[in-house]
Amino acid sequence: GFRDWVGGRYSVWSSVGLSCAVALGPEVFADLLAGAAEMDAHFVSAPLGANAPVLLALAHVFNRNGLGRPARAVVPYAQRLRLLPNFLQQLEMESNGKRVRTDGRPAAMATASAVFGDAGTNVQHAFFQLMHQGTDIIPADILAVAESRDGHSDSQRKLLANALAQAEALMVGRSEAEVRAELAKSGLPPAQIDVLAPQKAFPGARPTAFILMRRLDAATLGALIALYEHKTFVEGVLWGINSFDQWGVELGKTLAGRILSDLEGAADNPHDPSTAALIGRLRG
Repeated sequence: GFRDWVGGRYSVWSSVGLSCAVALGPEVFADLLAGAAEMDAHFVSAPLGANAPVLLALAHVFNRNGLGRPARAVVPYAQRLRLLPNFLQQLEMESNGKRVRTDGRPAAMATASAVFGDAGTNVQHAFFQLMHQGTDIIPADILAVAESRDGHSDSQRKLLANALAQAEALMVGRSEAEVRAELAKSGLPPAQIDVLAPQKAFPGARPTAFILMRRLDAATLGALIALYEHKTFVEGVLWGINSFDQWGVELGKTLAGRILSDLEGAADNPHDPSTAALIGRLRG
């Protein structure tokens, strides 16, 4: 068992982590805990100007509140981290998706961002088009691993080149003047250049936080998870909200119990017209 105040998104370090310890083995799980403990110690002792969770939180809060950007992409250039965005959705959106402060007053500013993402090799051909040239600016966390796990150093260099190139393209962009010069050099007529140049220009100034890891092992993964946990806590402190409750989830659970009894024919609870109609259709 574990205490009811241990949120599911923080439970890998609790007795819930027993399943991980069994699957990975005690030595690997001990390395995971050691990496997390090292990040814990850094968070407690490092000065604010060099404190990784604090700096990451400040960057995210500035984009959310200072610049009004409601979404953030998380893009790991490592297939083994492809589910990290899913984990961060729960960690950040369930922890800080709040509109009321700890003192009962409404939040004074916008809180958690919407988080989405996938492995970099997939998203380059999915939502990166919107991030480079879309009408909204979406900050991104880009994660990369320096050393290859399987010794394929050539493939690893190509992966790293793509990660760095995307970050550079998002930040620097490409001016319309540069595009016009390239198109003119290729021999296109001026009328066609006038049409294509604005479409092929990149505005840049799309912010990224680039997290580079030497290798991806259990200790590094533990430190990475702890980095984001402490980052989420710092954001909750800045917003004055409780990062460890989840009342919004509880309401849905309560209503689901009532609706289940309706669907099973054991009750006929009152509902709004839309929900009642859907229950009636399912029961019919």
